[in-house]
Amino acid sequence: MPRANDSRDSPDKKKRLSVYLDPELMRLLADFADRREQSRSVVAEAAIASFLSPDADQRQEAAIAKRLDRIDRNIQRLERDIGIANEAFAIFMRSWLTSTAFLPEAAQASARAKGGERYDRFLEALGRRLAKGPKLRQEIAEDTQPEAST
Repeated sequence: MPRANDSRDSPDKKKRLSVYLDPELMRLLADFADRREQSRSVVAEAAIASFLSPDADQRQEAAIAKRLDRIDRNIQRLERDIGIANEAFAIFMRSWLTSTAFLPEAAQASARAKGGERYDRFLEALGRRLAKGPKLRQEIAEDTQPEAST
């Protein structure tokens, strides 16, 4: 007959479980436990409880949905920024092509040299703007809608 204070029969006492883990998984578990200043047993118990929890799938789905929403917002911002860059480049090219006269052969060498100087100054100005701002996308309203063409 078991004794009343026998620890093997106590329902509140934690039960022992031996588990074999891949060396890499064991290293990750140990590293995580060390960073959290917890024992490996506590971390493993929490992971198993989370895995077996009935709402684990819902939490995982919510976390994935949150990440996908963030990725979607980033992609929308990138699409907007690329659209701004494309339009700005198109306007610049149209303006440059219509306002730049063709140079005779004798003037092309000095024009190339002057163009190189201007390009160097452009790169310096671009570097300053990228470092200090503001960015072009910050100067353009987020809610800008294209006008209906008639």
